[in-house]
Amino acid sequence: MSKFLITYHGPGMPDDPALAAQAKAAFGKWLGEAGKAVVDPGAPVRTVAKVTNGSSGEFAIGGYTVIEAASRDEVIRLLKTHPFVARGGMLQVNEVIAV
Repeated sequence: MSKFLITYHGPGMPDDPALAAQAKAAFGKWLGEAGKAVVDPGAPVRTVAKVTNGSSGEFAIGGYTVIEAASRDEVIRLLKTHPFVARGGMLQVNEVIAV
């Protein structure tokens, strides 16, 4: 089994409290469907600093989740029903390399 870091890119949580509640409920439903594959449901994040050698570029990450699965294809299958994608967001899948 491999671990995969999923990063969230795109629109954040809706400002409208009712829509935010719907988004949270949809995420909770997805977590239930994904089951034990989700080893860390993650959390929203915000950029607080950048450490660089002079290169620039914005790579905004709105949140993360860690999934454990047998293959990249299995992770993608789980993410196809993720509510963040349904809201117009993009999920990037990164395999954690064991060192």
